[in-house]
Order: sequence, then structure tokens, then C-alpha cells
Amino acid sequence: MKIYLIRHSLTEGNLKKRYVGITDEDLSQEGVKLLERCFEKGGFPQAERIYTSPMKRCTQTAKLCYPGQQIFVIEELSECDFGLFENKSYRELSGSSQYQEWVDSGGTIPFPGGESREEFKKRILSGFEKSVWECMKAGITSAAYVVHGGTIMCIMEKYAFPKKGYYDYQIENGEGYELIIADSICSDSGFPAGFAAGGSGIFIPSSEINWSSNYRGGKNYKRLFSENESR
Repeated sequence: MKIYLIRHSLTEGNLKKRYVGITDEDLSQEGVKLLERCFEKGGFPQAERIYTSPMKRCTQTAKLCYPGQQIFVIEELSECDFGLFENKSYRELSGSSQYQEWVDSGGTIPFPGGESREEFKKRILSGFEKSVWECMKAGITSAAYVVHGGTIMCIMEKYAFPKKGYYDYQIENGEGYELIIADSICSDSGFPAGFAAGGSGIFIPSSEINWSSNYRGGKNYKRLFSENESR
């Protein structure tokens, strides 16, 4: 199954380098123009089903990327709650001892008054795995997820191969990844092994799988709209 993970286009908060999580911003004019430039380069990959976060910046991007297609909203795919850092830039937070502590931790400790990375990952992967399994049951072979940068990093850290760290999958607005995942062996109940028990329902391919030439070196993903890698 091909999964397209697309980060929403630009908002005013993005342009001002703010931590935009639960703040529900519209796309900026620059964000709309960015998507137009993507179409000039060939447009977004076709997908049988379109999923999005409930945030306006994602639903608006999805409607522009996939005009006329039905959009399915998944509440769990919302961006992280940045707590006290929400809608503030690093400049505005400079001098804050709590912010410095978070930076010194490598971004691993919980956001003050917000979500921890563990809580965030659990929420994201729960919504993602359920939707992928729904697609597999319906025979859908391609799905686009128009979501947030943090959402994409969670999914890629778990399912991209070879393994990298969470922050290694950062991308700019309007960019994304194509990720290939395979159905796992189903249990007697008809669910993938581990899914009914709350575990992962998606098989992570091993390095022995012979990927196509587009996935050199055993990788099960590639960048979308990247200057350094082909679509």
C-alpha cells in the first residue's frame, strides 16, 4: 500500500516561526501560492482515499491538493499541544528557563502544560493504524494523509526503513513522503496480528524485501517535492 504523507501549506504562524499546534489557523496567501507552485511541478500524487487532521490548515490544503475528492477527517492526527510554548516563536521564548530545559533535553521532555512526545505518538499511531487497516480491508492501495509536520515524523519514525530518529524526518510545508507498507499476516479473527490487542497492525518490511529501483538500498520511502530526491 502506498501512503502519501503531505505536510499542510504555510500559515502566518509558520511564516513567523511559531510553535503552532492546537492553534487553528487558516492558510496564508503565501501558503496558497506554495501549493500552486507544487501543481506547476506536476501536482500531488493521486490517491484513492484522502485523510486529514481536523485543523483548518490541513483540511484547506487537502481540498486544494485533491479538489472534488471526499476528505476523511481523523481527530487523532492533530498536531501536538505545545502547552506554554503554543503560538510563540523561539525568539519570544528566549530567556524562559522552561524553554531552555526543553531545548537542552533535545525536545524529549513534555511541553510544559502540553503533551509529552510519548502521549503524542500514541495518539497519532492509533489513528493512523486504524485508518490504514480500514483501507486494507476495503482493498484500497493508495491513501494521502494531509497532516502536520509532527504527525508525519511520528509515522515515519515508526514505519520508515531503514530506521532513523524522530527529527530526521522534518520537512517543509507542502512537502512530504511516499511510504510503502505491507499488510501483516491476519489472525483468525480477521485482524492483523497484534492489532486487536492494541499493538501495531502493520507489518514493517525487512531489508530482504526486493524494493523497486525507486527505493534503492532497501528503503521503503522517498521524498515528495524535494530538490534532492526525485518524486
